[in-house]
Amino acid sequence: MIMSRGKDDETGDKMRIFLASYQGIMLNKSGPSYKLIHTKKALQELGVDVDFYDMWNSNLKIEKSDLFHIFNASIATYALAANLKRFGAKYVVNPIFFSNHSASTLRLYQTIEKPVKAILKRTMSDYSFTKYICDEAERVLPNTKSEGMLLADGLNVEKQKIEVIHNGVEERFANSDPELFNKKFGVKDAVLYVGHLGSYRKNGMNIIRALQRIDTPVFMFANVYNNAEGKRCVAEIERSKNINFQNWIEHDDPLLESAYAACDTFVLPTRYETPGRAALEAGLAGAKIVITPYGGTKEYFGDQAEYPDPTSISSIQESIETALNKKKNSELSRHIKENYIWPVIAEKTVEMYKKLK
Repeated sequence: MIMSRGKDDETGDKMRIFLASYQGIMLNKSGPSYKLIHTKKALQELGVDVDFYDMWNSNLKIEKSDLFHIFNASIATYALAANLKRFGAKYVVNPIFFSNHSASTLRLYQTIEKPVKAILKRTMSDYSFTKYICDEAERVLPNTKSEGMLLADGLNVEKQKIEVIHNGVEERFANSDPELFNKKFGVKDAVLYVGHLGSYRKNGMNIIRALQRIDTPVFMFANVYNNAEGKRCVAEIERSKNINFQNWIEHDDPLLESAYAACDTFVLPTRYETPGRAALEAGLAGAKIVITPYGGTKEYFGDQAEYPDPTSISSIQESIETALNKKKNSELSRHIKENYIWPVIAEKTVEMYKKLK
C-alpha cells in the first residue's frame, strides 16, 4: 500500500493526503501501478508533498482531517476502506471498474444476492465490495464517463459523488525518436504490441493469431505470466514467421519510447482497457492505434483509432490492415497532449481535493 502526504498547501490547511491501493499492485507492472507512481510525481511537481503510505508504520496516527485516495475498488482494498471509515477518515476512490455485463444485469445480480447475504452473513460478491467502497467514499473518480455511468446505473452509486478523473501519460513520449529502435533492429514501420500475455483479459492468443496473418514485421515486448495461457502464447509466437518476441522492457528504458515512435501501428485489442496506458503512450509518440472498443477507450481515442471485435481474429486482422493502409497524422498526439498528460490530470485532482477540505 501507498501513501501521500500534503503539507500546508493548496489542498487545505494541514490536510494530509494518502494514496493507497492493494498490496500486490507494484508486482503487476500494469496501468494502475504506473498511474499511482505518476499521480504522486505530478502532485509533487504542483507542490504537494507526496510519499507512499507504508502500512507497516505503526506510529502513523490517522486524523479526521486526513484524506485517502484509493486506487482500485475490490475485495483487495475493502479492508482498507472499512477501517478508514472506522477511524472516521475520509477517502476518495478511483474504482478502475469494468464489466462486460450491462447495468441491468448488474442490478439483477445484486437483487439475487440479497437473500443469500441475509442467510450467509459474510457472503459478498465482487460487485458488493466495489459498491461498498464507492458508497462510503467522498468522491468516486472513474477513468471514463462510461465507467461512471456503469457505476451509477449498475451498482446504484450516487451520481453526485461521481467525478471523472481521466488517466494520464508522460509528456516525454511526444518527443520520442525512432532512431534507437531502427538501429537496434533494422526494421521500420513495424506493428508493435507492449503488454502482458497470459491473462484472459489481455486476449493474447487472439492477438497473436491475428498478427500472424498480416504481411508486416511485428514486435512484441511482453511480460509473460507463468501460467498455462502464457506458455501457449509463447509457443504460438515461436511458430510465427513475422513476430519478433522481446522480453519485458522497463518503462523508463529509452528503447520503449523509441519503439513507439518507430512503429507504424500499435495494437491493444484486449477484452477491455480503461483506457490502455501503453496505447496512450504510443499515440502520443505518433503511432496509429488498434484497440478494443470496450472499457471507455473511445472516450480517449475518438475517431483516431480502429476498434475491432476482440473475440474475432478476423476483425483484429482487418483493423490492423486498415490502420497500416492509412497515413500517419498528428491529430491523436495533439489530442492526448492537450487532455491526458500528467500535469493536466494532476491539476484536476488537486481541484477535486480542494472541494473536500
